Amino acid sequence: MDAFIKAISYYLPEKVVTNEQLVEEFPEWSVEKIAKKVGISERHVAAEDETAGDLAVKAAEKLFAEHDLKKDDVDFVLLCTQSPDYFLPSTSCVIQSRLGLPARCGAFDFNLGCSGYEYGLAVAKGLIVGGIAKNVLLLTAETYNKHIHPKDKGNRTIFGDGASASLISTDGFAKIGEFVLGSDGSGFDRLIHKTGGMRQYQPLNDLHFDENNNPLSSDYLFMDGKAIFDFTSDVVPAMTEELLKKHGLKMEDVDLFVFHQANKYMINYLRKLMSIDKEKFYVFMENVGNTVSSTIPIALCEARKEGRLHGKVLLAGFGVGLSYGATIIECK
Repeated sequence: MDAFIKAISYYLPEKVVTNEQLVEEFPEWSVEKIAKKVGISERHVAAEDETAGDLAVKAAEKLFAEHDLKKDDVDFVLLCTQSPDYFLPSTSCVIQSRLGLPARCGAFDFNLGCSGYEYGLAVAKGLIVGGIAKNVLLLTAETYNKHIHPKDKGNRTIFGDGASASLISTDGFAKIGEFVLGSDGSGFDRLIHKTGGMRQYQPLNDLHFDENNNPLSSDYLFMDGKAIFDFTSDVVPAMTEELLKKHGLKMEDVDLFVFHQANKYMINYLRKLMSIDKEKFYVFMENVGNTVSSTIPIALCEARKEGRLHGKVLLAGFGVGLSYGATIIECK
């Protein structure tokens, strides 16, 4: 039995933060500098009382409405998020009820970031091929901006909030192929929000500022951009080579590459490093930002609207964890 992506939709919060607004807060930067550095002009930010669960529900409702799908057919819910509504219960269980899905649905959350969509596809495919489910609702949802200090201009320019919903089924427009999945946990602290979990439950209130006046605090998101860049530069070419070998393909056999939309500089560097034709490299981040686990499904949704999804499409995610994942989907 094979597994397919049957449909994809996504949802973005109503609030928009533009580069012009950020420059008002950080006058030492310019609109042009932000756009050139990260390739993002605006990003959507969840409201104070809006959670990842709320975004996921809205993305799922759009999926059912836009593609005329029946909720009663769903028999499993997977939610990828690093900003769950609660420590417990699993946000996916709450979503099952909020959406009015059958109580016979299995449901669980998994905590992954930039590679989360590929991991989710792998789990969904396993459930279908194993005969455990027939229609898996795969959700990705993040409100990373709630992790970011208001004075952290670097991360605020990059990250946007958003959610995606995909139905993985026994038929659809894209057949899911083989996977390469991996992780290097030795770099866990290169992208981290240290407090709030059971290892360090209470805030440390250790806020200080570096020589560039960037805030550093265990109570907010920290990203070592250089370390993430170096990790990505090492792992993505090797991961891609291994994936192509699994499929018996060469780089020129791939019709479209859709990488995690981290930022303009990073993915353009990867494209050049790997000698990928610009016409085969899909980018969609300017008006949404880096939505973490939702970047690839959002890009797929837009690429399909543009008629760009055909033949073999290589998906590659990489980042927080440090984790990575890739697959090839065969699109009709």
